[in-house]
Amino acid sequence: MAYIVAVNPLILAEAGMDKNAVFVATCLAAAFGSLLMGLYANLPIAQAPGMGLNAYFAFTVVPALGGDWRIALGCVFFSGLIFLALSASPFREKMINAIPASQKQAIAAGIGLFLAFIGLQNAGIVTASPATLVKLGDMSRPEVWLAAGGFLAMGALYARKLPGAVLGVILLLTLIAGTTGLSTPDAGADGGFISLPPSLLPTFLELDLAGALGVGLVTVIFVFLLVDLLDTAGTLVAVAARAGFIDGQGRLIGMKKAMIADSAATSVGALLGTSTTTSYIESTSGIEAGGRTGLTAIVTGLAFLACLFFAPLIGAVPGFATAPALILVACLMMQGLGKVDWGETSEAIPATVTLIAIPLTFSIATGIGLGIITYAALKALTGQARQVHPVLWGLAAAFAIKLAVA
Repeated sequence: MAYIVAVNPLILAEAGMDKNAVFVATCLAAAFGSLLMGLYANLPIAQAPGMGLNAYFAFTVVPALGGDWRIALGCVFFSGLIFLALSASPFREKMINAIPASQKQAIAAGIGLFLAFIGLQNAGIVTASPATLVKLGDMSRPEVWLAAGGFLAMGALYARKLPGAVLGVILLLTLIAGTTGLSTPDAGADGGFISLPPSLLPTFLELDLAGALGVGLVTVIFVFLLVDLLDTAGTLVAVAARAGFIDGQGRLIGMKKAMIADSAATSVGALLGTSTTTSYIESTSGIEAGGRTGLTAIVTGLAFLACLFFAPLIGAVPGFATAPALILVACLMMQGLGKVDWGETSEAIPATVTLIAIPLTFSIATGIGLGIITYAALKALTGQARQVHPVLWGLAAAFAIKLAVA
């Protein structure tokens, strides 16, 4: 999970946020979420700011708000509060069950493609084109080949289940960049890569709560909520199944406490100055190593606190060094597409719409909305309207209105 302390500051810096402050916020949010999960829920599930939602925050929400990341943080805060309320109520299961399985998988994969697109841009492999919108980048640049080679190395190490594959390659590329002059290392005051943590003040309590209550931001808050809810539920079930925490009725033991811990971490993270904090599927590595209690998450949280003293090292990481991590995470998020019933047209078409609309509109919210609208409409037109949950009809109508008046 440690790669997030390098990747998250670079992504949120694109939204105009102070990179060093985001680094501190990332470490503290991950530490708080993991410690809370361990101490309160007693589960070996660690948390940190999530991939995908940080990109949605930086590249969709903030630009739509005219560059005001403070309002975006307010939206994250309120999504966490709503998630917290849902976690303590029976409506949680109803909302999760309202989203069809095919759409859940398509949303995850679509966000993966969104991340891959960003990663390819950061690597210089894909660049803008006035004629075709995108084209192949300048392949003569060494950064492009280093990023491509880093991706292959990262994929190979990950496939061999070697620990630290992602972070190790990021640090290796950073070392190469520093020694070849492709980037300028940001050494600490004593010339080393260990120092006291940077200031958190540029982002701490800087969220704009009043601005986030604007009527036009309801969709933004809802998308933060929906993606976090689905991501958390899917991660918890997957991790619990691996650890044997599923009861006789197929329910996760401790699901309510786990979701409360997750939602609380989201709101606290927004106060600190980072995008949505969520449970990490990488927690399975701790389970495979024997972790079965909250002690595993507590140790992870303490390790994130230790990361605070490595800000100079993280500050030296160039954008092309983290690009392979974005692309690798994207590849992993595509795996769920195999669970979609591609033989059922009324499931396959909406899933495809969601899958391609998220990266091509460069908006997770728009992609989800178009997919849900297509799903409800297609089911109705094929005489299968009863398969659409009432909550989903409401979501489809809300997204249609939002798109029509945007």
